[in-house]
Amino acid sequence: MVKSESIRDYVARRIRELRTGYGKTGLSQEALAKMVDVATNTISRWETATYEPTLDDLEKLSRVLGVSILEFFPKVSQENDRGQKVDALLRAAEGLHESDLDELRSWAEYRRARQMYKSRKKGQRLH
Repeated sequence: MVKSESIRDYVARRIRELRTGYGKTGLSQEALAKMVDVATNTISRWETATYEPTLDDLEKLSRVLGVSILEFFPKVSQENDRGQKVDALLRAAEGLHESDLDELRSWAEYRRARQMYKSRKKGQRLH
């Protein structure tokens, strides 16, 4: 990640990287647009940070590309004091059916992405 890269630029770069790195040959902007049900120029504008995708757009992209929605956001280190709550959540998830675990993970990732998306300030820079 480039120092002082804006969140908007980071998201744009990640969309482009995930699209071009998809499968063995990547996806064209046109193919991805069809899969996400948006105009081709919308993908282009997301990738150039001309337009900013909504959280719902990122959720669709994550499902189509088969990645966590958190892949569109910079990695953030977790505070240790929250570790007990996370451990409790993991213990509660033990023994759940695989589909329930997938749903729980997807829900948690969406909530985390929403928190990151809402808390950013216009023009906020990444370090």
